[in-house]
Amino acid sequence: MSDSKLVDPFGRRITYLRLSVTDRCDFRCTYCMSEDMIFAPRSHILSLEELYAVADAFIGLGVKRIRITGGEPLVRKGLTELLERLGARSELEDLAITTNGSQLYKLAPALRRAGVRRLNVSLDSLNPQRFAELTRRDRLERVLEGIDAAKAAGFERIKLNSVIQKGRNDDEVLDLVDFAVARGLDISFIEEMPLGNVASHERRITFCSSDEVRERIEQRHTLVRSSHVTGGPSRYWQVAGTQTQVGFISPHSHNFCGSCNRVRVTAEGKLVLCLGHEGALDLKQLMRSHPGDAERLRNALVEALQLKPERHHFRTDEQVQVVRFMSMTGG
Repeated sequence: MSDSKLVDPFGRRITYLRLSVTDRCDFRCTYCMSEDMIFAPRSHILSLEELYAVADAFIGLGVKRIRITGGEPLVRKGLTELLERLGARSELEDLAITTNGSQLYKLAPALRRAGVRRLNVSLDSLNPQRFAELTRRDRLERVLEGIDAAKAAGFERIKLNSVIQKGRNDDEVLDLVDFAVARGLDISFIEEMPLGNVASHERRITFCSSDEVRERIEQRHTLVRSSHVTGGPSRYWQVAGTQTQVGFISPHSHNFCGSCNRVRVTAEGKLVLCLGHEGALDLKQLMRSHPGDAERLRNALVEALQLKPERHHFRTDEQVQVVRFMSMTGG
């Protein structure tokens, strides 16, 4: 049993923190942000020392897994220093990063040396033109180069994350699986979440369920239910005869709230208890009003957990339940 001291009203123990280090990104993925984003002033963003203080408080309360997110975390200056401090914490069972892969070609070895064990790399298309349309940036080759660099650096696991949308990239599901199998990578397929107002597509039309994706994969591959777990919401299947695990993150079709073990802290220091709700606790204000008061911070986290909702209520129509973009929350 977990020794986490963070327990919500529904008996769920929080052992997993997703910590955003920046709201900035060098891509503009159409389901994640607008082309003309207004980013937070740098003074509003947690310093590296404040980010570590947040992580330290969570670790002291029993969190065993931390995933560094953004925006694009690898554009944050000084990130390696933070990772080295976290990587040295023996209490952590896992230190991971979610990235768009654009900076991996030069940073992968340093990340591995710092103690990062696993990488998630966003990859929604293997077609250069379509990749540029989805990300609004023509950098597919750089991302593929980064994936190769990460493989060479020796991470324990590398997983691709693909958001699948009907009429936009659903015809690439099999190609993406084959790409993962050929390189000994894992891959998760994600149902788009209704976060932020987007103008590039209608979510009710482009929604593609995990069941539909799995059916496509099974046209070519045998999938065997896997016991593989990473602490996140993916349900995993093994591609028979390979080392590749295929995960499905299904906030719409297979709600995963009942086993939720995670919270998020945004780059501005907001503690987000549920991805599908707007409410958040301002940790930055607390820390800047009471610098160095670790006990006050830990107590605030324990109290905040009593407000964690039972579940989200995402819908696939055009109604946006949460107005903030995913990049503002942390992936």
